[in-house]
Amino acid sequence: MSKVGAVELRVGNLLEWDKRVWRVLKCYHVHVGGRGGAFMQVEMKDIEAGTKTNQRFRTEDKVERAFVDPREMTYSYQDGDFYVFMDKENFEELRLSAEFLEGQSGYLLPSSDVQVNLYNGRPIGIELAPSVILTVTDTEPAIKNATATNTFKAATTETGLVVQVPPFISQGEKIKVSTDDGSYMERA
Repeated sequence: MSKVGAVELRVGNLLEWDKRVWRVLKCYHVHVGGRGGAFMQVEMKDIEAGTKTNQRFRTEDKVERAFVDPREMTYSYQDGDFYVFMDKENFEELRLSAEFLEGQSGYLLPSSDVQVNLYNGRPIGIELAPSVILTVTDTEPAIKNATATNTFKAATTETGLVVQVPPFISQGEKIKVSTDDGSYMERA
């Protein structure tokens, strides 16, 4: 087991907390100016019971990472409600349900590499790269000379993920999206 700082937590990480193994679903760094220190607000799911909880960790806290067997796999294709991954070492296929992926399926492109974590020989979660490049398939037409604005519009990507993008983004463009919170980062 290894301890990591609370600020190093990312979506998909596995923690051992309160004598159970939890998967991080969402995490936010929160700093309330003038009212104490910063903290990490973490939404976690118990991998055994399926219950969810919100936990607040101070930024200086150390959190125990669960010992898992990480496997490098390649996402192959979607088969109905299942997503098929291929192990890079032994070429075995692993089928994971859309419910198991809990919203991470919007970041999966065929032939993309992911880390599938196994706990006692059973898949318990996947870890994605910090960002992914997706192509915009549908959005409102781009507004000319709209570069300095704080308004956003909805854009649907090739995986079906809907991302809020600046008004100058048009259909067919590639954008970089954060896999932590699904936010637009930049043009790719």
